[in-house]
Amino acid sequence: MRGRIIRGIAGFYYVSPDPASDGGAGEAAAEAEIPQRSGAMYECRAKGIFRKDGTKPLPGDYVEFDITSGEDREGSVRKILPRRSALIRPAVANVDQALVIMAAASPRPNLNLMDRFLVTMEQQGVSCSICFNKKDLADEAVCRQLSDSYRSTGYPVVFTSVMTGEGLPELRKLLDGRTTAVAGPSGVGKSSLINTLQDGVSMQTGEISRIERGRHTTRHSELICVRPGTWIVDTPGFSFIELYGMEKEELGRFFPEFAKWEPECRFTGCAHISEPDCGVKGALARGEISESRYENYLQLYAELKDRRKY
Repeated sequence: MRGRIIRGIAGFYYVSPDPASDGGAGEAAAEAEIPQRSGAMYECRAKGIFRKDGTKPLPGDYVEFDITSGEDREGSVRKILPRRSALIRPAVANVDQALVIMAAASPRPNLNLMDRFLVTMEQQGVSCSICFNKKDLADEAVCRQLSDSYRSTGYPVVFTSVMTGEGLPELRKLLDGRTTAVAGPSGVGKSSLINTLQDGVSMQTGEISRIERGRHTTRHSELICVRPGTWIVDTPGFSFIELYGMEKEELGRFFPEFAKWEPECRFTGCAHISEPDCGVKGALARGEISESRYENYLQLYAELKDRRKY
């Protein structure tokens, strides 16, 4: 049988089977749409060969698996089919893009945390979009400021409200036909937003209010089929992201708005901090680059610099 891993918990992999694969379907079956939470999920262990090869199945993987107990819906993953992508953080496979969700208000958006996430996705070669949720609670001036801060980055930015429905058609268009890793800190309304996007499937949220303070209950990455051809990978909430596997000299290339202005820098390998005739600092002075983005760049650069000392 072939299927897709919907989630993995403590060495168990929950696989939703592809009915078309029964009986030896072709290679294209790996890309078939698999109904999520259909009741046909199989709880699988991974065969020992994966440990020997140093590989590990991930949520989002298309796999071949053996059914060991049809009655108990148990099985064993024996082969991981070729991945078109794999992320380290969050650990998921076959993702097309990432969507970071922040609240436009209540709580106030943490732009440093957002930029850490965006840098991490850039480092892993994953395209990103930005969603500011709870627009109904934010002043228009705040929304304009947030939009202006990311205008030069090239990331699509959408403002949404579960309460009013604003921005939801635009967000659906961004997600349509793709597998999207959705991430954000607790309290931004991520679970409520995902609930609204789904066709008849609800996630857990806080008991008091799904909008104002929805307590984030996701503890592991899980695939959700929003509609045929469109998947969301819900990931655990985060309150801090540390940069790994990166030198301070590399950081600038993970800020895409810098690329346009770097040819105007006098020095090759300009750090865009204290060098004279820096194209990036010139763009900053003209308002072509967001001040908050540049300040976060300086903070991350300093962190990477300090880390090298140890």
